[in-house]
Amino acid sequence: MCHVIVTCRSMLWTLLSIVAAFGELIAFMSTDWLVGFPRTPDAVYGPHGATTAGEAYRPTLGIYGRCIKLSHLKRGILCGPYAIHFGEIASGFWQATSIFLAAGILLLCAVAFISVFTMCFQSIMKKSIFNVCGLLQGIAVVYLVPAQTEKGGRVVKDMPSCKPSSVPAC
Repeated sequence: MCHVIVTCRSMLWTLLSIVAAFGELIAFMSTDWLVGFPRTPDAVYGPHGATTAGEAYRPTLGIYGRCIKLSHLKRGILCGPYAIHFGEIASGFWQATSIFLAAGILLLCAVAFISVFTMCFQSIMKKSIFNVCGLLQGIAVVYLVPAQTEKGGRVVKDMPSCKPSSVPAC
């Protein structure tokens, strides 16, 4: 039988646990880990320099995805994965980052799932669910800190761009 046990502190902790898990998941899936300088895709060069025919955009790169603008496509910026397999991720550091992030996010999602049940149960096998979840969140932080130090928000000068002949590779 489930008796609802809700306090302001447990409700706030549950909501923040869910927000933190989703926030890390969104960061993992984001393509904004590296942001390039603004580019004009359809620049027309004349005798007085370049005049732009299109809007400036910033190419971005994530752990396994990127956003670029292809000149022959009329629908704008194309975002999608550049790495289909784990070995295709940009570098060894980013591969390690993806492993650390995945482990930390898995723990945070488990805590977010378990935290919903703290509304009904406060202990399992004479162990406080709050203490166990707090320990899991601490372990998740140990995984997330090395992963987040790789994400620097750096601006990259020469990001690789796709040529129209290499569209399948993009």
